[in-house]
Amino acid sequence: MQTASYLHTFPYCSYRRSSFKSDGWNKLQIPYSSRLPEKVVLIGRPQTCKLLRPLKETRLCAVPNTDDGHPSVSVLEDSNMNHAPTSEEETLFSKWTPPRYLWRGFSALILAGQVIIRTLKGKVHWKNTLQQLRRVGPSSVGVCLLTAAFVGMAFTIQFVREFTRLGLSRAVGGVLALAFARELSPVVTSIVVAGRIGSAFAAELGTMQVSEQTDTLRVLGANPVDYLVTPRVIATSIALPFLTLMCFTVGMASSALLADSIYGVSINIILESARRALKPWDIISAMIKSQAFGAIISIVSCAWGVTTMGGAKGVGESTTSAVVISLVGIFIADFVLSYFFFQGVGDSLKNL
Repeated sequence: MQTASYLHTFPYCSYRRSSFKSDGWNKLQIPYSSRLPEKVVLIGRPQTCKLLRPLKETRLCAVPNTDDGHPSVSVLEDSNMNHAPTSEEETLFSKWTPPRYLWRGFSALILAGQVIIRTLKGKVHWKNTLQQLRRVGPSSVGVCLLTAAFVGMAFTIQFVREFTRLGLSRAVGGVLALAFARELSPVVTSIVVAGRIGSAFAAELGTMQVSEQTDTLRVLGANPVDYLVTPRVIATSIALPFLTLMCFTVGMASSALLADSIYGVSINIILESARRALKPWDIISAMIKSQAFGAIISIVSCAWGVTTMGGAKGVGESTTSAVVISLVGIFIADFVLSYFFFQGVGDSLKNL
């Protein structure tokens, strides 16, 4: 039973022998009321009380006070009684907390807005930006080019074999060029960067968050968004278009070499077909896509990193979740951008 005690010392109390119990408790003869006072004042006789202010339903017991020898009064609250409504009434959603993925999504949107505002105001840590640009760009070239080369050769095996049987070997280069420029190069490059760079961003910022290093930056007067988030977003958005262009070149080169060496389709035929099929807008759209994918990767990874909780286990979960959400965001953004970019396009192969 929950107990709220208020001790008041009585100057004197007259109690009879019959009112004592064997366990040392003394029972006072106080008139009972359904609304008992918060404050008790003795008037006239020791056993007469005046009610000054109503309170919750309670019971009074006299307890011997070992300090001065006089009994004291203990007010015991009855937990089974209905309590009066307090001024701080619980609302419908007072104890409701949003799911973690929901407030993380909102934090990513807020972080994106902060990055845009801080960038427009010129509050960018350029030294850190150059370091992140070197990390995202040159350090990721090798794995991106290797992936693009093997993806190009795999698609060449499928396209060249079928098109040669149909007598359309002159259209192989154009189909491969359109596939690489519009879809494969930006998506494959973004997937590689999300697995390599996005996971690193989430792990770094998550470790800094759980070890309170971001709070240290605030104490030192530095804005964590300017120092940690904005340089990573800018570096990823700048580096990914160039990586995409390099992957497109390597993919087309590997495809042409494989088609010439295995299937007997000349490199000149493939390159000429690609030149006729491709238009400047195809390359520009690939650059725009990769820039959008880079922003998605960096913002999601940084947002998941700065909202990490729970120590080393939380860092691991945030890293895995950041990569998964980044990949899902890349595929959704690819569909949306492709729908708007190539809605009315359909005559690229007529010139072949």
